[in-house]
Amino acid sequence: MKTKTLAVISDRRTERQTETAAADAAVTLLREGEPVAVPTETVYGLAADAFNPIAVAKIFEAKERPHFDPLIVHLPDHDWLDRVAQIRGEDRQLIEKLVDRFWPGPFTIVLPRKSIIPEIVTAGLDTVAVRISAHPIFSEIIRTFGGPLAAPSANRFGRVSPTTAQHVLDELEGRIPLIVDAGSTTYGIESTIVAVDDGNIDILRRGPITAEQLRGMGFQPMSHRPDADATIVRAPGQSPTHYAPRTPLRLIEDDKSFSPDKNQRVGLLAWNPVKSEENFTIVRRLSGRQDLREAAANLFRYLRELDQSGLDFIIAERVPEVGLGAAIMDRLRRAAHRPLNGQGTLG
Repeated sequence: MKTKTLAVISDRRTERQTETAAADAAVTLLREGEPVAVPTETVYGLAADAFNPIAVAKIFEAKERPHFDPLIVHLPDHDWLDRVAQIRGEDRQLIEKLVDRFWPGPFTIVLPRKSIIPEIVTAGLDTVAVRISAHPIFSEIIRTFGGPLAAPSANRFGRVSPTTAQHVLDELEGRIPLIVDAGSTTYGIESTIVAVDDGNIDILRRGPITAEQLRGMGFQPMSHRPDADATIVRAPGQSPTHYAPRTPLRLIEDDKSFSPDKNQRVGLLAWNPVKSEENFTIVRRLSGRQDLREAAANLFRYLRELDQSGLDFIIAERVPEVGLGAAIMDRLRRAAHRPLNGQGTLG
């Protein structure tokens, strides 16, 4: 299969026509039961008709994704929520408050599913993860398509999520027919996922919508524990080795606490000003201003650049676990899940 990339040109004189052409090409393939890579405000997604089990199976095949890992279902509009999910009376007011505040946007809610959602989408769970994307190109595609789309990140399973069309091509060339290229994504990390049950909000995956924002609305969300049973998958993106580069990665406090062994090629993903850059083959600083939004937007792109630099391993500095920093650290911990077999020396 040849993978075609269709770029959205941002020339004001032609943008509308080009967006429509990209959306039409994507919708045609989606209606034919094919998966299509599309931009969202978080990362690029691999979309397919959520009601077509064979189309959804092609997502799993292209990504080499295990079937025990559920997919997020993207909705065209709010009216679809009651059609795909069971909303208990005691939770309705809370859910309506959340979706009014955070939809469209990078916020996913896990709710009891209705039977209209095929089991392959939910990995056999009795719940479904749903959200509405704020990306204008994705929004046009899903509205034109006219139904929900299952859309996990457009990368092979467990690997670094894609934030550009080129990242998708690097991962899935020859596996899917079309990539809609709308430039870099805005947030650079996946959506926040919460479960709502009996008036409680449980954060299952940290993301752009933070615990602090939820508390600011008067909620007291419960965050998933780092020591929780990793074999129990309640939502997408909960595998302990998710978001991992091929190159082994280790977390450190700062670059002063690490000395590479002689002749080792080591990359640094930095948060702090770099004190000893000569110790590293390549350095990427998440944000020169130590801005967590900028750091989140750069995270996966810099991980990919380091991963493609022929390194022995990557060292990543911890970021403050406040606001978006909690989501960044969640991704880095999962990326660092594999051991480094004693490489390098920690001070």
